Amino acid sequence: MTAVEPQAPPLETAGAVAAGTTATTVAKGRARVPWRFLASRAAFYLFTLWAAITINFFLPRMMRGDAVDQYLARNRNVSPEAADALRALLGLDTDKTLLQQYFDYWGLLLRGDLGVSLLHGMRPVSEVISQALPWTIGLVGFATIVSFAIGTIGGAIVGWRRGSRLDGLIPLTTFLSTIPYFWLGLLAIALFSVNLKWFPIGKAYGVGMSPEWTPEFIGQVIHHGTLPALTIVIASLGGWMLGMRNMMLTVLDEDYIMVAQAKGMPNQRVLWRYAARNAVLPQIQSFALSIGFIVGGTIVMEMVFSYPGVGKLLLDATNAKDYALMQGVFLVITLSVLVANILADLAYAFLDPRTRQTEA
Repeated sequence: MTAVEPQAPPLETAGAVAAGTTATTVAKGRARVPWRFLASRAAFYLFTLWAAITINFFLPRMMRGDAVDQYLARNRNVSPEAADALRALLGLDTDKTLLQQYFDYWGLLLRGDLGVSLLHGMRPVSEVISQALPWTIGLVGFATIVSFAIGTIGGAIVGWRRGSRLDGLIPLTTFLSTIPYFWLGLLAIALFSVNLKWFPIGKAYGVGMSPEWTPEFIGQVIHHGTLPALTIVIASLGGWMLGMRNMMLTVLDEDYIMVAQAKGMPNQRVLWRYAARNAVLPQIQSFALSIGFIVGGTIVMEMVFSYPGVGKLLLDATNAKDYALMQGVFLVITLSVLVANILADLAYAFLDPRTRQTEA
């Protein structure tokens, strides 16, 4: 009886075994670009942008009255011809159907024209928003990033040292987060501004100063913005810390954490390279949404501290029914949220290799 020689495995299977995988085929060359995934995500975000802009157009027009009616209520001496000219200038011409106004609105958007604001003396909406946007991004954006960083790092450490005295930070920060923000802001003003006189009561800079890039003005901005920034950090810290701590408790029970510890890896490496890196993934989407809504500002904060920003601008535009300004602010908020979600998708793919493999 002759011995049967073992046949060599196919090249594809041999390549898979050599690569240390269980796949039957191995992609040759460089990794393929996930064009199908990118196309689907691009289509999703484009559809979302179209839907948001469409709702942005029709929703204000469902309100009773418009900006011209509000203006005529304050100025009785305006002629009917001037009122009709104002409506035509603001895109509220009654001679055109709502569908025609919608297409005209898209035409203006594609040219980068957001219209003019009747509330701000017929100034371009883009100019009005560009003056308020830096104040909101500078204050609320900085405070949100600081609260996310402190809460995430603190929650990872508390979760890693579960059962220690550090667990007492969770109910404390959670209690501070349950306090209504307007009450927290008023308490901060009463204590640190009125009694201790450490910080100004409100505004973005001192009376009599004009915005300019000088050390004195920058110091005024930092001095006036410290107290509202601290209140934002205190109010939002508990949510970040609690979420990260709970995810750490879940991740620490996984097998790969026990294997890493059994191999004798340093605790700091296991904490930050394995446990915290996986526990932070659910936080990324929440952080992206927070970054997106930074542009909307914190209306309550801006009202309590008399701080200029996009939130206060949106509130004033809504009260005055200034359609062009409302639509411009909503458009900026929508774009910021979409961009933040795109960045979150990229962060997921960078932090989680499984996402890259699935997309590919």
